[in-house]
Amino acid sequence: MEPVTDTTDALPPAEGLLTIGAFAARARLSPKALRLYDRLGLLRPAHVDDTTGYRYYRVAQVERARLVFLLRGLDMPLARIAEVVERQETDGQAAADLVSAYWADVEERLAGQRTLAHYLRGRLSGRSSELYATFEVHTVDVPEQWVITEKRHTLVEELPVWIPASLGRLEAAEEACGGTTGVPFVVYHAEVSQESDGPVESCVPVADPEAARSWAARHARAWNTTARLEPAHRIAYTRITKAQVANPQIHAAYEAVEAWLTNQNLPYAGPCREIYFTDWDDAGPEDEVCDVAFPIAPYPIAP
Repeated sequence: MEPVTDTTDALPPAEGLLTIGAFAARARLSPKALRLYDRLGLLRPAHVDDTTGYRYYRVAQVERARLVFLLRGLDMPLARIAEVVERQETDGQAAADLVSAYWADVEERLAGQRTLAHYLRGRLSGRSSELYATFEVHTVDVPEQWVITEKRHTLVEELPVWIPASLGRLEAAEEACGGTTGVPFVVYHAEVSQESDGPVESCVPVADPEAARSWAARHARAWNTTARLEPAHRIAYTRITKAQVANPQIHAAYEAVEAWLTNQNLPYAGPCREIYFTDWDDAGPEDEVCDVAFPIAPYPIAP
């Protein structure tokens, strides 16, 4: 058990050390916070008296104490705080980059939560039609195209990992298949949720059917690849931001397109899909990155 009298009344065991009270005053922190930082391994005392259990600190530890306090103000996880403060001692710019990376993650999460809160308010208040009205639905004709694909049964929580990995493998094969002829897309052949696992199919359009079939045959066992002709069709779609791609926010976009199709009395002509038309890594939370689409008819269609 920690001693109750871990206070400024204790005398330092050596010159240059501060009692916890004196150090707390310098760091503008409470002794309670310093004890917590010690327990968490973020700021160990320079010396602990074997007999009394009193903690003592060096003046040079003041900056680290203040830094830990400020980082906790960002709700940064303890492991990342430890990484920042350790890096700061040898490379201040690298430590600053760690904070920037963490805050970018926070902003992306908050953007997604903001969108989700808006969606839930509309759904719970019975104003779904108003929510759907925020999505503009358009139609476009898509010509036939050869695609190389990967297909997998996967639950919804696995999608953020599997989709970029599978599209990365397919895009790396573009040159071997004559180059790309369009943007990548993901087809949902059945429901994907916490209980239902699809399957889901990642697709990349390519120019050379023979090379595509050859490539797919070589990788079929490892990645369940294939090459196939995607028929010409017309799609109804709405465009969404990177923040809106997160589940379950993306459901609002799907529901908006489905509601539009119902109002237009248009039946589905194929499984729904997400069409990714920009670089995901370079996009910010509010940048448009994806079309949520439903095939609605074979191509061509008279105007």
